[in-house]
Amino acid sequence: MNFPSNLKYTKDHEWILIEGNSATIGITDYAQHELGDIVFIDINSKDKSMKAEEIFGTVEAVKTVSDLFLPVDGTITEVNPDLEANPDYVNSDPYGKGWMVKMTIDNPSDAENLMSAEAYNSLVG
Repeated sequence: MNFPSNLKYTKDHEWILIEGNSATIGITDYAQHELGDIVFIDINSKDKSMKAEEIFGTVEAVKTVSDLFLPVDGTITEVNPDLEANPDYVNSDPYGKGWMVKMTIDNPSDAENLMSAEAYNSLVG
């Protein structure tokens, strides 16, 4: 499985790419593999200020529905518009076309509490 080293990871299987006080978030290769074929993404949290570990949406696969948890405090500024018509992007390209939300981070140092690629690999390996 692929866990890019430039990302941080959560125990709930989200990844986050931090660029200054902005971030892009999605679910990991491991998570999409465990869920199976993704058929629907439901994210209604745009423009909401949220705390880390709050649920910002759900992902629906053929067999199950799973909550999506925010990795850090901040405000969601964008939801990936392509996922409505192409939820399978999460399966085929979880770190690229399959991103879920973009946000402004309240405190970028909060990311220090997240896992590195190596630590996440140990968790799921």
